[in-house]
Amino acid sequence: MHTKSIGALPTRGTDLMPITDDAELPPGLALAWSLPVKAGKLGRKPSQSVEQVVAAAVELADADGFAAMSMPKIAQKIGLTANAIYRYVRSRDELLVLVAEAAWGPAPELLPDARDWRAAATIWTRAMLDRCEVHPWLCDLPVRGAPVTPNLLGWAEAILKVLTGAGLTPGEAIACAFLLDGYARQLATTRRDVRESTATSVQSAAVTKFLEPRLQELGYSVLAAMMAGNEYTDEVVDDDVAFGLERILDGIDVLIATKR
Repeated sequence: MHTKSIGALPTRGTDLMPITDDAELPPGLALAWSLPVKAGKLGRKPSQSVEQVVAAAVELADADGFAAMSMPKIAQKIGLTANAIYRYVRSRDELLVLVAEAAWGPAPELLPDARDWRAAATIWTRAMLDRCEVHPWLCDLPVRGAPVTPNLLGWAEAILKVLTGAGLTPGEAIACAFLLDGYARQLATTRRDVRESTATSVQSAAVTKFLEPRLQELGYSVLAAMMAGNEYTDEVVDDDVAFGLERILDGIDVLIATKR
């Protein structure tokens, strides 16, 4: 699976605010698309760049989670005052758009002819999981609607091209892409939360000894048997990922079959 690393914000050649005549654009959109910039109206020459602000935010979140990505902390990390950081991004909402764009990065390379749509869809979904392994806080970013920034549109185009190429209508393809996207995000969140949990594993000897007689008493025979066989576990292993994904793809395959 191939995904490129962070550093994916388009190069602007400068670091001042972008010119746009459309006041209705959502925060961060103009910066993400590298619109031309205003010059000579913000006082002394900026000492940093938008890319440096975004990179600092990503580093903080990678180290200490989503909550660490505050404007004052980012400013401190790159040697700016709390107010000066707003010369580069107007708000935290704008920053989060740019951070998402950079951290997700370019879309994975899929099979060029998409004849094996299942393989391509698997690559795409697992690439999402991989990005969330690299940046676990991606699952905490607010989802503000359909993709509108370059990299995220690239991810959408990649999977939609695969699914429409397999015979689905654009509407069906979007619905199926949403299903795969949700599966990847939910699994990534669960794996992260379990990994970072301080709770004692259900597979510990103490937990097993405590629960087994109580499960039998309640008549929970399936769970009791699974616990006795060490099959009841906290972990979300690769086999679990593959099993769930295959079932989703089986369902999409049935829909595609109706088109033939």
